Amino acid sequence: MTEEAPHLLTEEQDGILIATLNRPDKLNAISRQMMDLLTEAVLHFRETPELKVMLIRSAGRYFSSGADLRGGNQNIVSPVSTGGSARGIRENHRLNLNNMQQLWDEIEHIEKPFVVAHHAMCVGGGLEMSLSCDFRLAAKRAAYAFPEGLFGVLPASGGVSRLTRICGPHWARWLIMANKPAPADMALTMGLVHQVYEDETFEDDVMDFCRHLAKQNPEQMGAAKVAIELCAEVGRDSARHVERMANSALMLNPDYIRGMERYLKGVGGKGAGSSGKG
Repeated sequence: MTEEAPHLLTEEQDGILIATLNRPDKLNAISRQMMDLLTEAVLHFRETPELKVMLIRSAGRYFSSGADLRGGNQNIVSPVSTGGSARGIRENHRLNLNNMQQLWDEIEHIEKPFVVAHHAMCVGGGLEMSLSCDFRLAAKRAAYAFPEGLFGVLPASGGVSRLTRICGPHWARWLIMANKPAPADMALTMGLVHQVYEDETFEDDVMDFCRHLAKQNPEQMGAAKVAIELCAEVGRDSARHVERMANSALMLNPDYIRGMERYLKGVGGKGAGSSGKG
């Protein structure tokens, strides 16, 4: 009997941890094994200073078809499996489902950038995972959908909450209430993805973007990730406090002084905004 390949593959390149969903024959459905391996990869990324960016990608006809509903009942929530109570269902969403909510939260909280690259269709749990990442990149042939509406329920592992926060209620209604898909160009209009690349150059374009991120100042990246999330949640005055507080720490970093010195030398000592004409 042929041994099954791991459901997730990882490699490190130029300070980038690349995690590849590896169930193309199952449309990269998210299994328990895939979640365990992805959790290991995320924690390794978190604890390894040399790793600057984590890229999540896949191959095959789908980026991901969502949770593996055929691979065991962990991903199937029913009144029977949760004791016949609404409270049981809520607790199941929070604690079970292969720990999806916990891992998506951790991806959102780690002060390093996560990039997800959609080369093809991304639905359900795969889209919920993607919404927790910092950057979403799409090939032209990619598309997005939440099939949960077919079953009369909601995408409740961050699907409604993160989609609404990122794209607003207008587009959340399109994907969730209307149960309509969004092709890549439409997803760009929605704000669901940051960039759409040509299919033929997609892999190279994604790696170029990740290498660009890996060159950025890690302290600034971490502070920016926290500050942006906070500013999205609070009022205008509090948001200004957040950015001042974050910058007060960054400007004490020796990297800031050295960076300013290099920048000023690069513009001939004229200072930022100078045209060089006198």
